[in-house]
Amino acid sequence: MNNPEIIAEIGCNHKGDMQIARELIVTAAMYCKANIVKFQKRCNRELLTPEEYNAPHPNPYNAYGATYGAHREFLEFDLDQHRQLKKWCEEAGVEYSTSVWDITSAREIACIGPRIIKVPSACNLNKELLSFLCEYFPGQIHVSLGMTTRDEEEQIVSFFEQKKRNRDLVIYACTSGYPVSFDEVCLLELPRLRQTFGERVGAIGFSGHHLGIAVDSAAVALGAEFIERHFTLDRTWKGTDHAASLEPDGLRKLVRDSKAVWRAMKSKNNGILSVEMEQRNKLKKNQVKW
Repeated sequence: MNNPEIIAEIGCNHKGDMQIARELIVTAAMYCKANIVKFQKRCNRELLTPEEYNAPHPNPYNAYGATYGAHREFLEFDLDQHRQLKKWCEEAGVEYSTSVWDITSAREIACIGPRIIKVPSACNLNKELLSFLCEYFPGQIHVSLGMTTRDEEEQIVSFFEQKKRNRDLVIYACTSGYPVSFDEVCLLELPRLRQTFGERVGAIGFSGHHLGIAVDSAAVALGAEFIERHFTLDRTWKGTDHAASLEPDGLRKLVRDSKAVWRAMKSKNNGILSVEMEQRNKLKKNQVKW
């Protein structure tokens, strides 16, 4: 199993402010030691019907605009801003990535050349979007499997096989709730996905929306090679994702613990480790041999 890569999902937790986004990047990279930070890109006119765009936000407390469309536009960075975000990531020593929700966003993000583009659970059956990425994006394509049936999982993986892109596909065990209770995390999806698809895809990941960090170490032990968690500077900030996000100290500990668990995931190949030999010679020297 490869050393797990930890993804700090900033998403829209920057509150539409580039300087907050920069602080999140630097904190994730230098304090938390995350491997990757991830944003989101949406073309809201493409995603929303006129009725949805002009409707009020369902939770006015979390709204950044008078309508849901205005709220989403307030939180959206344009392509030039994403180029700047990528540059800041490079300067901080962390990898840039983005989730894309539509063809327009996929086309824009693909042109700036990240290693990874993510397809969220909400979009994993968008065949046009998946087709575009398979044809025009040469990097890894990560796909979350929240809200997805077993048959749909097979359809997604088979589609990537048909496109001969399945070795670039990373699929994520995920429960789409914000936050998710522990009995709904369903960690045993990881060995199921590995048994079902492990020889057919590039890797298996885990995208968590739970509270705390204990679950993530267990996900590493169960074979997750990517761990994705929402990340914020303050869980009390206005917005729907902050409450299910980790603050800097939580993410730092998650990175520490995940790397420790990965290092511990090995067998004693020769029965006795070299570190044990000194103790064996001291503590077992007078025992009768069989």
